[in-house]
Amino acid sequence: MNRISNDYLVGFVEGEGMFYVGVVPSKETKTGWQVIYFFKVSQNPGGKVVLDTLKHRLGCGYVKANSQTDPGDKSLAYVVRDLPSLREKVIPFFEGKLYVKRKAFDAFKRVTEFVSAGKHFSYEGMKVILDLAYTMNTGKRRFSKEVILCAYTRESSQTIRQTTP
Repeated sequence: MNRISNDYLVGFVEGEGMFYVGVVPSKETKTGWQVIYFFKVSQNPGGKVVLDTLKHRLGCGYVKANSQTDPGDKSLAYVVRDLPSLREKVIPFFEGKLYVKRKAFDAFKRVTEFVSAGKHFSYEGMKVILDLAYTMNTGKRRFSKEVILCAYTRESSQTIRQTTP
């Protein structure tokens, strides 16, 4: 594992990794929406040593099957989802080192800062998060920004902010 350099890992993530932010329906939140974020790197089983090295080097996350639904997909994924690990380990590791994924990384970093500060509970904060998220990973989105923001009226944002620890 020590034979793989940090520069190699950064280059590997440039090609095979993703910094993801999305907003999904949630029955567990007052607004009905939840911000999700994760860092993920996929690789075929022969490259598991790289995923294991990344996990060891960052000291967080887990390696799992990449697809739970496609039995033909034998690839693996290294994933980090928890906010403290993302902010304290993943982001510092890649800070200033990415070129291809720099814009997605910068947006991802900003979203994690907003969530850490509790700004995702307000209309204004959610609008910024949606604007950032919808510039990343530009696949088709199931819900428009307008549909999501309807749950975040300025009045309800104040109530949510005041009742959130």
